[in-house]
Amino acid sequence: MNEAQVISLGCRLNISESEQIRAMLAQERDLVVVNSCAVTSEAVRQTRQAIRRARRANPDARLLVTGCAADIERDQLAAMPEVDGLVANTAKLDARAWNVPAEAPPAPQDRTRAFIAVQNGCDHACTFCVIPQGRGSSRSLTIAQVLAEVERHLDHGAPEVVLTGVDVTSWGHDLPGTPPLGELVRAVLDTFPQLRRLRMSSLDGIEIDPLLLELFGHEQRLMPHLHLSLQHGHDLILKRMKRRHLTRDAIELVERIAELRPETAVGSDLIAGFPTETEEHHAANLAVIRQLKIVHAHIFPYSPRPGTPAARMPQVERAEVKRRAAELRAAATATRDGWLASLVDKPHAVLAERDGTGYTPHFARVSLPEGTPAGDILTVTPTAFENGLLQ
Repeated sequence: MNEAQVISLGCRLNISESEQIRAMLAQERDLVVVNSCAVTSEAVRQTRQAIRRARRANPDARLLVTGCAADIERDQLAAMPEVDGLVANTAKLDARAWNVPAEAPPAPQDRTRAFIAVQNGCDHACTFCVIPQGRGSSRSLTIAQVLAEVERHLDHGAPEVVLTGVDVTSWGHDLPGTPPLGELVRAVLDTFPQLRRLRMSSLDGIEIDPLLLELFGHEQRLMPHLHLSLQHGHDLILKRMKRRHLTRDAIELVERIAELRPETAVGSDLIAGFPTETEEHHAANLAVIRQLKIVHAHIFPYSPRPGTPAARMPQVERAEVKRRAAELRAAATATRDGWLASLVDKPHAVLAERDGTGYTPHFARVSLPEGTPAGDILTVTPTAFENGLLQ
């Protein structure tokens, strides 16, 4: 091994930060960085697995761990014999934390989609979540800073930009005048007419402002892909999670966007087996998949995180949590298959990735002809689908 290697786990924000870390460490040698995740117990387990695999593959390299788990699970990770050191999550984008020159140019790598972290941290206190412990309070980039990031990525050929963060819809709350997220999105679109595709990462539906809603409805360069941080389909469980919305809020939002732009694909995060969840609550969770026509579902079996209020609530049996998660996944697959069937025999603009597939504007994955250059946007008319892949 020679050049530094960065292994990214978890969210799109981590992907964005990993690119910046990789650029900062471009001149380093024999170094492995694991940018970890701690959102669930399973994420921590996967982090530990990644550390062990990295050490086996690079026995002589220096192995450093950063990310949320490096803060939340600090003692446990520091005790692993494979780990040479930890870098605090809040310091990982500071060149001084890695002992590299501060002037090291963080030029983005050429890639098909550029993830730009416009916000970090979270000011909310969901009862199941440890992320504020690892990310701190909400902090926003200014519009000028975001525009500079977008420009850098466009200069390196990125045809699509994804705006991401821990709690993206809280962007601007800490800036002078508390601008809404829609103002940032409009600034990006107005400043860069050459930007072909702009995509939003997971949004808290209750904080989507009127301007952003209008842009979702009418701006063709803003991708018709709405991923909601919903978490559950029953109001009592949402209350116990300390979420700030009701199920009806999500339904009304999706109905409004469907009126404005019917082709919009809806995604959501859903937790199975949250403490105190009954069969009635679980049935509501299943129902919301059909009600919202969720085609991009991220299903998480609940796992208690130490130090969170939910960990002290009455727990659902582990086997039952797994069963309910499986039922949610089956319902989501059925909804997704019906949606994919509706896309067959229709032309779609597909952004090619490096693995022989690509994505439509509404984030359906499509198989592409061998040798299609990554970053190209081409029109594809699929004739079938199999295992979630249009062909």
